[in-house]
Amino acid sequence: NCCTIDWFSEWPDEALRSVANALLGETDIDDPGLLSGLVESFVDVHQSVVQASVRFKNELGRVNFVTPTGYLELIGTFTKLMKRKKAELTRLRSRTATGLEKLLTTATEVAQLQEELTAMQPMLKEAAEQTEATMVKIAEDKAVAQETAAQVTKEEHEAADKAAETKAIADDAQRDLDEALPALDAALASLKSLNKNDITEVKAMQNPPVGVKLVMEAVCIMQGVKPKMVAGEKMGTKVADYWSVCGPLLQNPQKFLESLFKYDKDNIPDAVIQKIQPYIDNADFTPAAISKVSKACTSICSWARAMHKYHFVAKAVEPKRQCLREAQESLQKTLGQLADAKARLKSVQDRIGEMESKFASLVTKKKQLEDKASECTIKLARAKKLIDLLGDERQRWAESVEKFDKLIANVVGDIVVAAGTIAYQGPFTSEFRADLSGRWRARLGKLNVPHTELTDLVSALCDPVQVRDWQIHGLPRDAMSTENASIVNLSSRWPLFIDPQAQANRWIKQMEADKLVIMKLTDRDFLRSLENAVRFGSPCLLENVGLELDPALEPILLRQTFKQAGSTVIRLGDSVIPYHDDFKFYITTKLPNPLYTPEVSTKVVVVNFTLSPSGLEDQMLGLVVARERPDLEEAKNALIVNNAKMKSELKEIEDK
Repeated sequence: NCCTIDWFSEWPDEALRSVANALLGETDIDDPGLLSGLVESFVDVHQSVVQASVRFKNELGRVNFVTPTGYLELIGTFTKLMKRKKAELTRLRSRTATGLEKLLTTATEVAQLQEELTAMQPMLKEAAEQTEATMVKIAEDKAVAQETAAQVTKEEHEAADKAAETKAIADDAQRDLDEALPALDAALASLKSLNKNDITEVKAMQNPPVGVKLVMEAVCIMQGVKPKMVAGEKMGTKVADYWSVCGPLLQNPQKFLESLFKYDKDNIPDAVIQKIQPYIDNADFTPAAISKVSKACTSICSWARAMHKYHFVAKAVEPKRQCLREAQESLQKTLGQLADAKARLKSVQDRIGEMESKFASLVTKKKQLEDKASECTIKLARAKKLIDLLGDERQRWAESVEKFDKLIANVVGDIVVAAGTIAYQGPFTSEFRADLSGRWRARLGKLNVPHTELTDLVSALCDPVQVRDWQIHGLPRDAMSTENASIVNLSSRWPLFIDPQAQANRWIKQMEADKLVIMKLTDRDFLRSLENAVRFGSPCLLENVGLELDPALEPILLRQTFKQAGSTVIRLGDSVIPYHDDFKFYITTKLPNPLYTPEVSTKVVVVNFTLSPSGLEDQMLGLVVARERPDLEEAKNALIVNNAKMKSELKEIEDK
């Protein structure tokens, strides 16, 4: 018994609406009217394909199964492509609008930059003049500073010379004084050793020895105490008696000693020195002689002799002291002049510092103005260049923005037609496809779903640069072949090509080139080759299949991948192998009218690559031209390649 029960049953319209409403709830379509029209359009697309399949079988003898899986793919493809296309159109519109806005505002910016640059010129001139004037002033002040510095140096040398001269005079006077000072210091030290009792002892003497009298007479003379004149040994003569008048001096021993310590040794009158000279010359008036009669008088004797000696030393030193005072006065005057010169030098240097600071500030300001002017000039040149180079693009960009606005407004209906083409139209011929697309567009209009007039899969979703690349690699240039390639590129299922003329086979081999793994179901290492292609991400072409596919292909066709240890894997036969994201799978059959079961139709997207009359006309024309005018064919091919290259470069530039 070769009979098989057909369990397939069609979904009613209500079921189709329910499924569409449930799946479209995940989209961002907020308009209830648009959502309702979209649901009805999906139902109409599905039912129109069912009706077209009946007509397709009756007119051409070809069977096409319309399954719920196709309807689910229709909605899933719409949701995915709608989100992607809307984002792409919004991005392209924003980019073009931004470029257009920049181009429109550049003209205004050019005028502003020109005004800015014009306004900067007087400022630059003023800054340059101020800088030049400041430089001249600094040069003048530096010249003054150099003269003042030379004067200061000269006066410093003079002051140093005078200081050395003054020091030499002082040292010379000090050397002379040093001769008398030791004796004076010794006498004063000796006086310090005396006490009250020593002075009282001298005072108490009723008949003092000659040495004591000599000492007290010398003290009275030094202190300016006048003697008492008494009768001398000779009749009629009088002699000076100092002993009888020295009592008041010795009355207060402490005061007496203090008077000796504070005696004005620098101003001893010459008359006193003349009177004291005989005592100094007296052999009995020596500390050694006096020490035999009185300790106190010994110290006083030393003091008197020291004062006598100091007087003559000081008298000899006085001219030197005068010279020293004059030298010191001259030195002080020179130092004053030096201080004034240094003050003037500092004032000039401070002024130079201020001027240099001002000069640096002016230079910085001038540099900033120059930099700003240079930047402004560069911006102006760039802006003019932008206007010159892109001025012709303004109209095209404005048209592009308007076109993108319309495409964004019509994207829902356009994607409905494109998704229906991907989900259902693969097995149909070009005439049936055109009829279905026309019916869908008409129905969208009645349901108030916005769409572009004459929209189709290629115009809505295909990149012209990519289409040219396909054609360069052998894709026939007719509309149906381009549509077939777009279905393959956008479908979520692997393609099965009905390819009796091997057009798809040649295109895939040229497009994938050396990376392509080619196999047949009859190959002994078929599964091993497929496993390697999956593992390494190589494109794979399964040629010349019949009406049935090997059950081992089911995990590949259904993309039954899963995660294992963080990696994407797939079970192929008894093996679990890594699944590479770059893997591609193509299936071709040479059967002109194969009858595949609904199970196969749900696993692959069947694409009718049978040569159409229009495609045959294009290919025959190409062959005739290549034979009759090979130069034109060569020029055409070169033009296609260059055009594709330029389009690709333009797209890359725009994407940047």
